Amino acid sequence: MPAERCYIEVTGPARSRRNAQYGLLTSIANEVGVSLATVSKVVHRRRDVSEATRARIEALLTEHGYVRAGETAAHRPRQLLAVFRDLAGPYTLEVVRGIVESAAEVGVHTTVGTTGRRSIAQWLEQCLKLDALGVVIVISTLAEQDQRRILDQRLPVVLVDPLNAPDADIPSIGVTNWNGATTAVQHLIDLGHRRIGMLAGRSSSLAGSARLHGYRAALAEARIPYDPALVRSTDFDYGEALRAARHVLDRPEKPTALFAGSDVQALGAMEAARQLGISVPRELSVMSFDDTLVAAMASPPLSAVRQPFRELGQEATRVLLDLADGKPPATTRRELATELIVRMSTAPPKSGPEQDV
Repeated sequence: MPAERCYIEVTGPARSRRNAQYGLLTSIANEVGVSLATVSKVVHRRRDVSEATRARIEALLTEHGYVRAGETAAHRPRQLLAVFRDLAGPYTLEVVRGIVESAAEVGVHTTVGTTGRRSIAQWLEQCLKLDALGVVIVISTLAEQDQRRILDQRLPVVLVDPLNAPDADIPSIGVTNWNGATTAVQHLIDLGHRRIGMLAGRSSSLAGSARLHGYRAALAEARIPYDPALVRSTDFDYGEALRAARHVLDRPEKPTALFAGSDVQALGAMEAARQLGISVPRELSVMSFDDTLVAAMASPPLSAVRQPFRELGQEATRVLLDLADGKPPATTRRELATELIVRMSTAPPKSGPEQDV
C-alpha cells in the first residue's frame, strides 16, 4: 500500500467541519467578487466593509455552515494542543507559558503534552478526535508522513523552532538565530577577545546550526581564524555541556571566552570553569543564547541573547487561530528579533585586546 494512503481515515463532524472551513473563504470571495482580505475582515468583524458587502458575505458564511474559531458550539471545547519534545529546561517552560497565557487571553484552553509517550501522529489524531482548533508543535522533528497528513487533511498546525526543515506550506516560527549569534560573538570581539570557543547545539537542529554559522561568520568578519578545537556540539543539556566545556577549557591554549548556544549550556560551562579553578569573567567570559529566567540568577549573571519567548507563544497562537478560522498566514516562516543583554559574565580578556590571534 502506498505510503500516502497509510492514514487512518477520519470521518464525522470533526473531519467535515475542518474540510469545510478550508477553501471556503476563497470560494465566497470569488462568488461575491471581492478579495479574500475583505471576506477575512467580515469573519473577524472588522468595520471597514460596506454594509451590503458584509450582509452578502455573512449570508454565504451562514449558508455554508462556517463556524468562527471564537464561536464554536458549546459542546465543542475551544482548545488547542501544545506538543513538546519534553518539558525539561527553562526554554520549554517559558514557551509553554507564552502559549498558555496568550491562548487564555482569547478564551482558548491549552492542553500541553509531549512526544515521550505519544507520537506526533497520535497527537494529530487526538486533535481530530477532540475537534481542537489545532496543534502547536515545539522543538520536535516532524516526520515526512506527518507533514503529508497535515497538508492532505488541512490540519491547523504551527511549528515553533522545529528540529528539521518543514514543508514550505506548514507555518513555522522561530527567532533570528544567525543574527543573534553574530551579535553575541561580536560583543566578545569588541571586548577584545580573540580566542573564542563555542558550545554549539547539534548540527541536526536548525537553531543550533544557525547559531554555529553565526558564530563562524562573526569570526570571519573580524578575520579571526576558526579553530575547531575550541568548538563542541552537544544537546541543549547541562551535563553534556559541562563535560564538553571541561574538554575545551582543560588545555594549554584555552579560550578567553565561550559562547554557549543556550542558557543550560552556559551554566554547564560556568560549572566547568569553577571545577577547573577558572574565574568568570576575570579569566573566562561566558556568553549565552536564550535569556531565560535562570540567566539573571546565575553567578555571575549571564550576558545573553534574549529570545522573545512570550512573543513566540503569542505569534504561534495567533497563526493557529487564523488557520482554524480558514485564514492562511501572510508568510509560512516568521522569525522574531533577538536582543543583546549584557550582564556580569562578560568582560575584557585578562591579557587585554593585544592577545595574539
